[in-house]
Amino acid sequence: MRRTFPLAVVAGASLALAMSAWAQPPADAEPETCEGTGFVPMPDYQSVEVLADGRVTFRICAPEATAVRLISSDAADVIPLGFGGETPGLAMSKDDEGLWTVTTPAPLEVDTFRFVFRVNGVDVADPEGSSVIGGYPGGVSSVVATGRKAGAFQAYDKNVPHGAVSRIEYFSSSLNAKRPAVVYTPPGYMRSDAAYPVLYLVHGAGDREDGWTAIGRAHYILDNLIAARKAEPMIIVMPLGHTPPRPDADMLANTDFSDDLLTDLVPFIEANFRTVAERGARAMAGLSMGGAHTMSTGLVNPDLFAYVGIFSMGLMSAERVDAYEARNAAALAKASESMKLVYYAMGKTDFLYGSVAPTRAVFEKHGIAHVYVESEGGHTWANWRDYLADFLPRLFK
Repeated sequence: MRRTFPLAVVAGASLALAMSAWAQPPADAEPETCEGTGFVPMPDYQSVEVLADGRVTFRICAPEATAVRLISSDAADVIPLGFGGETPGLAMSKDDEGLWTVTTPAPLEVDTFRFVFRVNGVDVADPEGSSVIGGYPGGVSSVVATGRKAGAFQAYDKNVPHGAVSRIEYFSSSLNAKRPAVVYTPPGYMRSDAAYPVLYLVHGAGDREDGWTAIGRAHYILDNLIAARKAEPMIIVMPLGHTPPRPDADMLANTDFSDDLLTDLVPFIEANFRTVAERGARAMAGLSMGGAHTMSTGLVNPDLFAYVGIFSMGLMSAERVDAYEARNAAALAKASESMKLVYYAMGKTDFLYGSVAPTRAVFEKHGIAHVYVESEGGHTWANWRDYLADFLPRLFK
């Protein structure tokens, strides 16, 4: 005979079973991890945290990783670069949920810097970060600003007008290739019919056209200088300093970049932006490789440029001095008569410091008056941002 039970008894038994199952998780339950859950996983940790004393804590969720290090090329005073046999970066430690953490042993002197996490030997940008800088030929690094008061000159200020930063593409007939550039237009450009002078500003080797904005903060530096009435409103054009590789082409000495800039980019900018198309309203500057481009393009074309800035670069050997002079003797003579500003800056511990004396000797031999700035520090963005902030107010006066 079929037996039946009151509904209340059945319901009570079901509830008891359910509570028992809830109280005792199955033996194969997944362990807790730092990985986010849900349709759009949201982590419950802060990947970069600036502490009150100026130190910085970094975190990355990588449960399956066996070794993670924090790597940076911009904070060598605290994060080892790996020169002289030392291991680069800082080792990170892993907790039970797979979250790797490290805190810098001392406050960072630099305000804005780039970093990557080296996960099992592979460099990756911060998965939870929102600001990156491109590398050449590829790869990206994360960028973070610590918000130090000393870095206010290159930081976003809600109380000042800001210009616009755009990315453009143009076809280079000289290189037979599509090329990118980043263009800054000053506050008010979009609301007026005014024409502006132009600075062509070039990054260094290994970076891309976004280097001067992503980590150089050129747009914020100029915004703040314009607001303080210390610099003239201007357009800044930031081209890709690297050109397509070809056999036996020296990165610093070949004419590919110059050909592209003079034949294609400058005409493109003057056809598509409101510029003052005369030499007194054109300037060129660059750091490291970009400084070499400035010496081989801007300084020796005084009919096109009236202002040049060379940051952390110089003629590094007698052979390069001889070749540079032989190739540009007539142009250097003309530059000595017509250049409104030649600005040259170098850090005392820069690995290219030895190029200062032979470079300045060339300037002096050819009668080229120049402003020389010697700073503390080395081949770093901390110096290049300072140089740019000192250079911009000298332009287009």
